[in-house]
Amino acid sequence: FQTIVNPVDYLSDFASAEEDNGGSVSGGRNLNETNGNWLSLSSNNIQEARLKAKAKRRLRKTSSRDSGRGDSLSDNGDAVRGAPVTPASPKSKLMDRKSRCGKGRGLPKKGGAGGKGVWGRSGEVYEPQEVDKKDPNYDDAQENCVYETLVLPLDERDFEKTVTPIVQEYFEHADTKEVAEQLSELNLGPMRSEVPLLAVSLALEAKTSQRELTSRLLADLCGPVLTCGNLESAFDKLLWELPDLVLDTPGAPQLVGQFIARAVSDQILSESYIDGYKGRVNCEYTRAALDRAAVLLKMSLGGLRMDNQWGAGGGQKPITQLIKEMNLLLKEYMLSGDGAEAERCLRDLEVPHFHHEFVYEAIVMVLESKGDKMFEMILQLLKSLSASSVITVDQIGRGYERVYMDIADINIDVPRAYFILEQFVDKSFSLGIINVKLRDYCPSRGRKRFISEGDGGVIKLESC
Repeated sequence: FQTIVNPVDYLSDFASAEEDNGGSVSGGRNLNETNGNWLSLSSNNIQEARLKAKAKRRLRKTSSRDSGRGDSLSDNGDAVRGAPVTPASPKSKLMDRKSRCGKGRGLPKKGGAGGKGVWGRSGEVYEPQEVDKKDPNYDDAQENCVYETLVLPLDERDFEKTVTPIVQEYFEHADTKEVAEQLSELNLGPMRSEVPLLAVSLALEAKTSQRELTSRLLADLCGPVLTCGNLESAFDKLLWELPDLVLDTPGAPQLVGQFIARAVSDQILSESYIDGYKGRVNCEYTRAALDRAAVLLKMSLGGLRMDNQWGAGGGQKPITQLIKEMNLLLKEYMLSGDGAEAERCLRDLEVPHFHHEFVYEAIVMVLESKGDKMFEMILQLLKSLSASSVITVDQIGRGYERVYMDIADINIDVPRAYFILEQFVDKSFSLGIINVKLRDYCPSRGRKRFISEGDGGVIKLESC
């Protein structure tokens, strides 16, 4: 037989199993097996092992509530109660990440830094990690590396696809700062001088107000994005490409000359730019553009403001100025009889929402006229403008309705205003300018008549 140094340690788990089975071990005998030999133990040692097993189980059950550092076992196996320790995990079962398997100290997994979508402990600040020079993959060149975002320079094809939408959007919002920011994010490289060339080329086919916006854009981009050398190169290419531009825009030489004069006035082109071409120009279109710029610059010395050469957009003009321009347009049409020119001038005003004023002024001119010539010419003009949809149906209706409302005041100065208006409205309906409802809405002057002979001269006012 071999002696056992501490039989209680061997019986701790065995005794707990024996307690769960009702205390029967090997048919009621207290045995312990060592190296295949069964040894008899006294009842006192078995009872002591049972107590130790209970104490261990109790500690395991309370580990989920406490950190486990408050309880410990003495050398004799007795449980020693220490100072209470504050649980490291929250008491709430919701979002509680402490272990449930009955093992461990009851602390949260990975110190609370684990789990899906978790980058670390709450409040933890990461510091720059130093390179370990003893790392076998360490390279001395890594410490001197500077990482930057590389933007490739634009080629000619990508340049047009990228910059053309920027300029077209600028014609809508008119914000030069936004254009400067978008262009500064691009690596224009050698294509930098193509920006003014593209902007002016698009403006040649645009409206007058958009040409004014283009001149402002060139002035604002000179400095932050472009240089004076870029602008000179751009205008040199424009003058060289004038024979091709004239095919699409017949008035391109005069327009380019105005852009050059405006650039010199805004001090983004040198005053000697035009003088540098004297005696070296063989193209008639280039010569016409330079002559136009020279004439405008001489006129500016006499008081002409170059910043108003393109004029303001229709929405930016005051109403009084728009009314005056419409009256001048009608008077010019009465002298020339050119309906196409009148239509072009009306389009250039860029006020489709204010065309009812044009209709109103045209009808008032007919009412105040003395001959039939203006009557017929205004009818033909309104018919052509209505057929080409330059003036919409609702604008024509509003113009006629305004005349209907003011006819009583007009009749004070023009006694035959009602009669002329009725004729004009009937003729307009027959030509398809207005509809039946608008014709029937036309007011008529009341007439005097006697009710009957027996009424004693009573006069009744009646509107028919």
